[in-house]
Amino acid sequence: MQARVTWSNKLQFVGHSQSGHEIIMDGEGQKGPSPMEYVLMAAGGCSSVDVVSILEKARQLVTGCQVELQSERAESAPRVFTKINLHFTVTGTDLSEKHVARAVSLSMDKYCSVSLMLEKHCEITHSYEIQVA
Repeated sequence: MQARVTWSNKLQFVGHSQSGHEIIMDGEGQKGPSPMEYVLMAAGGCSSVDVVSILEKARQLVTGCQVELQSERAESAPRVFTKINLHFTVTGTDLSEKHVARAVSLSMDKYCSVSLMLEKHCEITHSYEIQVA
């Protein structure tokens, strides 16, 4: 995997992915998310892909998946994440509690490369709830 980041203006940068997509990163948070916000969203995106994929393979009728992320960062530089909590809300019809719990656990413990990488340096916790569609 490769990427390129190009300075565009002030503390704004454009990230170019190998797959041909672009994102704006802004150190001041005016024109786009900051790089750390992207890291947090990446953890949510990566784990959500896992959860939905695992549930679909288990033939669960998933209609929605949302993850709320709460984080804490160090007070001084480097302002790394010290804690992250991911709370999943999975929506669907006749969802099995056992399958949802398993999907979330498998993502967090085995498959989500972003969360597993971050976990080496910060405390990561997770929870979930099921909503009927």
